[in-house]
This record gives sequence, C-alpha cells and structure tokens, in this order.
Amino acid sequence: MQGLDEFDKKILNQLQQNNRVTAEELGHIVNLSTSAVQRRLKRLREDKIIEADISIISPSVVGISITCVVDVTLYLGNSSVIDGFKELMSECKLVRHCYYVTGAYDFVIIVSTKDMKEYEVFSKTYLMDNPNVKQFYTHVVMDKVKSEFGVVI
Repeated sequence: MQGLDEFDKKILNQLQQNNRVTAEELGHIVNLSTSAVQRRLKRLREDKIIEADISIISPSVVGISITCVVDVTLYLGNSSVIDGFKELMSECKLVRHCYYVTGAYDFVIIVSTKDMKEYEVFSKTYLMDNPNVKQFYTHVVMDKVKSEFGVVI
C-alpha cells in the first residue's frame, strides 16, 4: 500500500477492531510513542485513509428488522440517468449501500426497513414509480452470516 508503512498498518488494524483505543494504548501495541501515534492518526485522517470514526448500532435496537438486497436495471445507461439514480439512492435514508455494478444489473442496493410495509413504500416510491427503472428484483435477507466493515490491510 502506497504511503503506509508497517506502523500505519498496525495502527489501522487495531483501529478497525476498536476505534476507542487511546493513542497511548496504540503506542504500547505498535511500539511507538504516544505523540508519534497522534501525528500518524492526524495524517491518516487528513489524507482520508481513515474515512470515519463511527459506532455501529445494532439494527434491532432501533426497530430495523428487514434487510433487502435489491438488483436494479435501468432502461437507459446514459450518464444523466445513472447519475440521477445515484443521487436518488444517496439521498434515501433507507438505503444503506448502493453499488453501481457491471453485469446483468446496473445497481445493487442494500435497504434496511422496520418491516415489509416500509419496504413496500420504498419500492413503490423509488423503484416502481421511477420512470428510469426497467425492473428490480428483491432478495429478503433471512440471516446475516457475515458482515465486515473493515478492510484487509
């Protein structure tokens, strides 16, 4: 990885496991001084290598019980239609992930809702009533087998 030395990689691996670890604790783990760790963290954040420091909330705690993987095909593949769909999905709070993909579909989106009624409203509003959407297929997630948020370093 360009621009990352072994200390950076160790720090990033630790932060992906626990982003609440202090600079002092990181220093002990990776064998650097606290100030050296702080400088590295500042650079990693400024360079957008660390994109965000977040807490991951259990969906069930806030009433989210349905996750759907939706394959979407558009009528036209021109840039304005694609950009418009990207913007529409970006603005929708129910869409957790949206991927513009190659292959049989144009987009794969991950939607999280409280129940099927809320998903039905989403699908009508954003997909069925969207004149640019040719077709979509919904896969309701039965069990989350694996969900990783970090990246392999």
